[in-house]
Amino acid sequence: MHPETHLALHHARAAELRAEADAYRLSAAVRHRRDLRTCLGWTLVEVGLRLAAAPRTAVVVP
Repeated sequence: MHPETHLALHHARAAELRAEADAYRLSAAVRHRRDLRTCLGWTLVEVGLRLAAAPRTAVVVP
């Protein structure tokens, strides 16, 4: 194979790999944000349910 041909193929493959890495980085950032948002949402639901529950009465020991 000619050196110029090999170099051109190398540059093309490197560009493809960079594009894949960028796409993965963007999707991972969105996925992480969604995971954090979901975790926070469920925490707020749990706190709301605890606040809405009937208060427990304290037991007094004589």
